[in-house]
Amino acid sequence: MSETLEKTIKQLRNSNVELEKDIEEKSKTDEMRKQFISDVSHELKTPIALIQGYAEGLVENVTEDEESRKFYAEVILDESNKMDILVKKLLELMKLEYGNRNFTLTKFNISELINEVIRKSTKVIEESAITINFENKPVNVIADEFYMEQVFSNYFTNAIKNVSEVDGKKEINITYEMREDKLRVKVFNTGENIASEDLNRIWNRFYKVDTSRNRENGGTGIGLSLVKAIMVNANNKYGVENKIDGVEFYFELDTGEK
Repeated sequence: MSETLEKTIKQLRNSNVELEKDIEEKSKTDEMRKQFISDVSHELKTPIALIQGYAEGLVENVTEDEESRKFYAEVILDESNKMDILVKKLLELMKLEYGNRNFTLTKFNISELINEVIRKSTKVIEESAITINFENKPVNVIADEFYMEQVFSNYFTNAIKNVSEVDGKKEINITYEMREDKLRVKVFNTGENIASEDLNRIWNRFYKVDTSRNRENGGTGIGLSLVKAIMVNANNKYGVENKIDGVEFYFELDTGEK
């Protein structure tokens, strides 16, 4: 009799644990859904208003000038693309923050990844007269290549937007630093420092510290929060430091070497 009762109690306990897990998972999903709807609703107000305004202008023939009509259409297309990018990034961020992403770890040369990101930005680099200094040497790391490209791309894009001339130099420097079995990738740009009170806040979604993250520069305001979510999931360090003549962002990767 006692054995049967003990077995029943054990089964009830196990069922209770499973029930609590299900409730917790449902709660997370509901919170994720609410947060997503809130963020999207907030961030899409401006582009939707712009699209509506310029579309009404085209319908009502506000301007008969072909060049102006083309401009109206380009604004609509540009704002539509921004909305598409924003929604996709928000979805990815939510999945990372709520633990719904599994990383695929592979061994790859991080320098090849960095070179490809730089190559894609060649036009804007040349137009902005930025000097890129890269410690281009083969270094193998163990990580999810897709997500690490997102991390570096966000840092590099951020550096391009913030770089300015200091003492006759307008540079972005990409360097490595070995820390035991970790590789620290550092992205430095000449320019103004980040205010001390903003150093922690910049990782929050939609936090706008200066003009580098406004609409004119095409920023979504969630790039650094996406970096944070990826690195937290990867269980590796990331951060930012003010330097004498600029700002340096960094993230760490496993090398598999002890």
